[in-house]
Amino acid sequence: MTEAEQLVAQFKEERQALGFYTIAIYLIDRAFGGHEEGGWYYDCGTPYLEPEAALHMRAFDRLSDAENYTAYLNLTVIPDWNEGRAEVSSVLSEGQYKALWSEGFPQPFPTSRPHYE
Repeated sequence: MTEAEQLVAQFKEERQALGFYTIAIYLIDRAFGGHEEGGWYYDCGTPYLEPEAALHMRAFDRLSDAENYTAYLNLTVIPDWNEGRAEVSSVLSEGQYKALWSEGFPQPFPTSRPHYE
């Protein structure tokens, strides 16, 4: 592990111990789940960590602050990013951007592939 990776790991460990909420911009899309019942899909999301999105990342100690900032991004910044992009439900979709809050550091979701029930 490089020195930079050690510093990042240490920072993450310290912040996790404190408890915090992170706001990040995700690219949300649909993934094919399987052929059961004529085919089914599920929503998935990946933190979008390009520089233009990283500028909007924030961490808050209070959930209400995290929710307010998430709503602000989804009302002001995100609509411009999604302009001209097909809805997630469309076969032409390449995903839609959405600001989401999470406990700790942003992680892709779902953590495991769902199965049909």
